[in-house]
Amino acid sequence: MSTPAHPRRATLSEVAALASVSIATVSKVLNGRSGVSDETRSRVESLLDERNYNRRNTSQSAAPLVDVLCFEIDSPFGGAAISGIERVAREQGIGMVVTGTEVTHQPGAAWVEGVLRRQPIGIILVAAALSEKVKARLRSRNIPVVMIDPYGAPATDAPSIGSADWNGGYLATRHLIELGHTRIAIVTGPDDMLASTARLSGYRAALDSAGIRPRRDWIRPGKFHHDDGLSQGIELLRADPDERPTAIFASSDLQALGVYDAARSLGLDVPGDVSVVGYDDLAIAKWAGPAMTTIRVPLAEMAEQAMRLVTRLRSEPELAFRRVDMATTLVVRGSTAPPRA
Repeated sequence: MSTPAHPRRATLSEVAALASVSIATVSKVLNGRSGVSDETRSRVESLLDERNYNRRNTSQSAAPLVDVLCFEIDSPFGGAAISGIERVAREQGIGMVVTGTEVTHQPGAAWVEGVLRRQPIGIILVAAALSEKVKARLRSRNIPVVMIDPYGAPATDAPSIGSADWNGGYLATRHLIELGHTRIAIVTGPDDMLASTARLSGYRAALDSAGIRPRRDWIRPGKFHHDDGLSQGIELLRADPDERPTAIFASSDLQALGVYDAARSLGLDVPGDVSVVGYDDLAIAKWAGPAMTTIRVPLAEMAEQAMRLVTRLRSEPELAFRRVDMATTLVVRGSTAPPRA
């Protein structure tokens, strides 16, 4: 049977007595420190909620902070997202703590302890993910989470901001079809990321609408990296001229640059022998040679909106907001042209 709600806020000593633990243990839970078992932490957290303890007041003297967890923090994509978040945070006088994560898209075990000690106004995930256990701990401390381009399917328990990736995949492929290409390959992203599966779906839809049947061996897996474009580009383009694609849609600008290098290593010209379309419209796209046709993702706007949403959730915790996809657009430059006769 649960303890009935108390009309006044309990003291730490009262919570400690009810939980049969020391005041020091309750303090560890409040400040996100280690050294407390999961069972004890859960019991103390429940009592803090039931006894109306205002845990946000434990760090009243701290300056407002936002925690940013970014997958592949050193990538151009990560840098652009962090820059957009920082612009709005600076305008609002909010500090930032930025943490990178690799491979699993999830932070190390110590990350949540640091977050709970800092008591940020919110957390922004950039292509990163959190376990259900970590999310429960953050919810218990009233720390909102907002996701940018979420890894995997968008969570139902946190707002997310993405882009219209299906439409982007469709626009990229449709552009190549309208130039006269029918032999169009794709290098995809990770199959457990919504962004990459949506781009692939848009590619398939554009081919289907033009009556073009996609070749299974021209749908190549990747991780959004330059090396994917290079290795898969070589595999696609080393075939005889009559058997290789005349156009390749790469699911990121970095992949597209890899396809450029693959073509050059085989003595082929972009766009003379193979047209290439990228995705994201990072700064490097217009500096490439030739300048890259790509799909523009409004990453800066997505990051700025995520930061503004965090500050809104601070004062409107019940804000009804789940998912928004911002528009993607085709940017035509010099890497695409009609196929040679």
